Amino acid sequence: MSASIYRLVYYSRNHVALDEVAFAAEVDDILAKSRANNVRDGITGALMFNAGCFAQVLEGPLDVVEAAFERIQQDERHGEVSLLTLEPIERRSFPNWAMGFVGMSDETASRFAGVAAASGFDPAHFDGNDLHTILRNLALEEERQAA
Repeated sequence: MSASIYRLVYYSRNHVALDEVAFAAEVDDILAKSRANNVRDGITGALMFNAGCFAQVLEGPLDVVEAAFERIQQDERHGEVSLLTLEPIERRSFPNWAMGFVGMSDETASRFAGVAAASGFDPAHFDGNDLHTILRNLALEEERQAA
């Protein structure tokens, strides 16, 4: 790929006040739309949710990553959207993930519970590299579980 690839890491507060079942449906909708848009735009990445916050990594050409982030900032389901990292990268960390939702398996959910407990999963306690590493490790674990 000749275009430069960028990584964007952000977190936001959940503004979807629904019961667990309705919230799961809303997350499914977010993932379906994100995956369709990301395949079209050449974006890869992963999304994590816990305790009222979203954390996400987006990877791809700068213009489409910035456009995706702009859509996220305009989405009423996200509040207090905070950009942690926007930087060029040599290779993608999520080459097989148009948009993975990590932490879904029992094992990765259990692993993530330790991270959440240590921080209260307040993403403000992390920097972009921390969140990227957490999401990458959870994604690798999800891939191992699926294999």
